[in-house]
Amino acid sequence: MLLGLGEVVLRVRDLDTMQRFYQDVFGLELLRRFERMAFLKVAAGRAGHTTILALFDQGLPTPIPPLPRSEADVERTTLHHFALEIRREEQTAWRARLEAHGLAVTAAEHAWIGWRSLYVADPEGNVVELVCHDPDLTR
Repeated sequence: MLLGLGEVVLRVRDLDTMQRFYQDVFGLELLRRFERMAFLKVAAGRAGHTTILALFDQGLPTPIPPLPRSEADVERTTLHHFALEIRREEQTAWRARLEAHGLAVTAAEHAWIGWRSLYVADPEGNVVELVCHDPDLTR
């Protein structure tokens, strides 16, 4: 049985810009920075396994043959979006924070699972979802 999500890794063109974005906008803590990689703490995780967002320079080799990548080539990427969990009572504050950073925010409700979501794009076009559980949606 899987225990949770341990890490999401994004291949990025501008490591410095992307690191600043995730630290400034989402308040992620930098755990370790290498020349071509940055590891940011999302949450404490469980049983000592920190949940991480890692940013890897797109030029790094990968154990999987790389796919060609262009600006918004949805036919060649496997990433649709990723979600970060927030508290329901903080959703309004998160929306204000995102908008204060000049980000266009799209809100959605997913009643079938009881989620409220906010969607934004990072500087390289990756879609980030902030999601919270709202039990009132499933009633």
